[in-house]
Amino acid sequence: MSSSISDRPAILGGQPIRPAGPPGWPRRDESVLAVLQSMADSGDWGRYHGPHVPELMRRLAEFHGVTQALVCCSGTSAVELALRGVGVNPGDEVILAAYDFKSNFQNVLHLGAVPVLIDLDPVTWQMNVSRIEPALTDRTRAIVVSHLHGGVVDVSQVRRIVKSRQIAIVEDACQNPGAIVFGRRAGASGDVGVVSFGGSKLWTAGRGGAVLSSRAEITERIKRHVLRGNDAYPLSEIQAAILRPQVDELDVFNARRRRAVVWLCSQLQAGGGLVPLQLPTDDIDPVYYKLGFRYNGAAFGDLTREQFVEAIRAEGIAMDPGFRSNHLIHASRRFRAGGALDEATKADVTMVTLYHPVLLEEQDALEEIVNAIRKVREFSSELKERSGDSAADS
Repeated sequence: MSSSISDRPAILGGQPIRPAGPPGWPRRDESVLAVLQSMADSGDWGRYHGPHVPELMRRLAEFHGVTQALVCCSGTSAVELALRGVGVNPGDEVILAAYDFKSNFQNVLHLGAVPVLIDLDPVTWQMNVSRIEPALTDRTRAIVVSHLHGGVVDVSQVRRIVKSRQIAIVEDACQNPGAIVFGRRAGASGDVGVVSFGGSKLWTAGRGGAVLSSRAEITERIKRHVLRGNDAYPLSEIQAAILRPQVDELDVFNARRRRAVVWLCSQLQAGGGLVPLQLPTDDIDPVYYKLGFRYNGAAFGDLTREQFVEAIRAEGIAMDPGFRSNHLIHASRRFRAGGALDEATKADVTMVTLYHPVLLEEQDALEEIVNAIRKVREFSSELKERSGDSAADS
């Protein structure tokens, strides 16, 4: 195959499509810079108590259409507090998808409860709602429903399954802030919802999270745990002040990301091999913190997912493998499997995600992604040979 050096994949000695690498995050935001200057001038940045945390909580509750939002120090802590708020105790069972963020599994263990893992929907690779009812027992106390990698779960279906039981729904919207799912914000359809303000998230204060609920008994239980003469899980005044303008901007930026995802996925259809988990519909406006794909190596010369990702990252594109599935990284004694976990096992080895900052760049950045994938497809045989040679040399 003849080609110029610039046409070859970077991992084979060619020029990377994005020599400077993927865009950084968080982006430069004039409204955040203005807040930081104001905080420096007023001294509010160093106060225990001020106007910014209460105003952020008010704004988050309004944004999500719930009566209360309680801020805390991280999304992981928010999930823990949500589980405490719905009364999860030692010996209880908590259902969650086998493919989920590791800390959700560990939060259940932290409370002395038992994670019950169920499989994914074979199309969307989100929690398979039809697997919930067979997994229920008298010990089931809560279900953690996570919206992951640009996909969403119809929480109303989960509600119908548990409506006659004393089982709470914890809706994890850390990856999907601002998404609309059948007319409601992600995080507002469960008994309690959680969002994250971690350093990589779509709205960020470096760290932080929030718990959302319209059930007073849940928020009161959380407050009793958190308030110990001071806040044991604090979000600072400066973090709250930085987040307030981001709440106002979120819908605008989410809309830009959706448009980018729709265009990008339309360009990737022809070659196959990368199938998005979920695209917008009339009823669903997902949010793309990570754009998840089902990877099919047959469309890339039988490159493994890891070989594909290595080649794409060498081009300066921030694609990564997904999570490890919890049933494959934890001892079987630490959880109960609520049925076969075949789809979660597939997701463990074939999920690929695109990190979000590039989705806010100009059109040429999206075209660079398409061209990087085209390069890898075109040179897949050489890439496969290279990987075989590397394995033989090791």
